[in-house]
Amino acid sequence: MRTTRSYVIDVARMQAFADAVIAIAITLLALEMTVPEGLPSSELGRALREELPTIGGYLLSFAVIALLWISNHRLFSKVEQMDRWLLRLDLVLLAAIAALPFPTRLISEYGSSALATSVYAGTIALCTALLAAMSVHLLRRPELLRPDVPRDQVVQSIWQAGVVALVFATSIPVTLISPDAAKYWWILNIPLGHLISRRADKTEDVPATSAV
Repeated sequence: MRTTRSYVIDVARMQAFADAVIAIAITLLALEMTVPEGLPSSELGRALREELPTIGGYLLSFAVIALLWISNHRLFSKVEQMDRWLLRLDLVLLAAIAALPFPTRLISEYGSSALATSVYAGTIALCTALLAAMSVHLLRRPELLRPDVPRDQVVQSIWQAGVVALVFATSIPVTLISPDAAKYWWILNIPLGHLISRRADKTEDVPATSAV
């Protein structure tokens, strides 16, 4: 029998709050894309070209926030009850996501700076590390999970978030050599994520009798 009591905030209400915070963060990203008012037509093309780094930063951070939103919803679709620590970790995650427009502006305006690139990478590493930490907490407190959620799904969430956090965290020292090389380092998430997905598929294909 389950003895853990739900925390004051239920899962559905917390997810609604997360949706609102993430929507505001994406809106703030879009507001960074501007051109000076009153430009003559002949200067508009130049102004748009100068805005390309900002547009690129918006697209990158939009994709990052969208993936964080998806990961957050997938995680909480497994949760039946919330406790104090899960709530705190999620609030810190939402605070980091809400702050993403600032490092996005830094990397858009100072893309060749090691510091700007490190701040951006560090913010994403923090967000994904928090997702991994929430999954670890759920692994330790299985009574918070829905009864139909297998342990392997939680372990898979830890691997997925942990690898992304590791890639972005290890890119920070790379910025001291080259900020551009650090950005290419982030591409490692694609093959590593593919490997983790294949590993999960193979695990699911193993018959229950062979796993004993």
